[in-house]
Amino acid sequence: MITSAQCRAARALIDWSRDELARASKVAVRTIVDFERGAREPREVTKDAIQRALEGAGVVFVSENGEGPGVRMRKVKR
Repeated sequence: MITSAQCRAARALIDWSRDELARASKVAVRTIVDFERGAREPREVTKDAIQRALEGAGVVFVSENGEGPGVRMRKVKR
């Protein structure tokens, strides 16, 4: 499941504001702010909505693989 650091990194990667992520995920901006700063952990369904919105914009979430979780952009098919 998505971490707060992955959320921040994913937004930066696609140049989205918290407002844009809130609109795309249908999650309250306050929830995103609190999640990203580590103030509270959202429910799994909420984190899933955030992750799906970011994936829909082209972000790929990389699992823990010895180096830690991360994000990257999906390859563009040519």
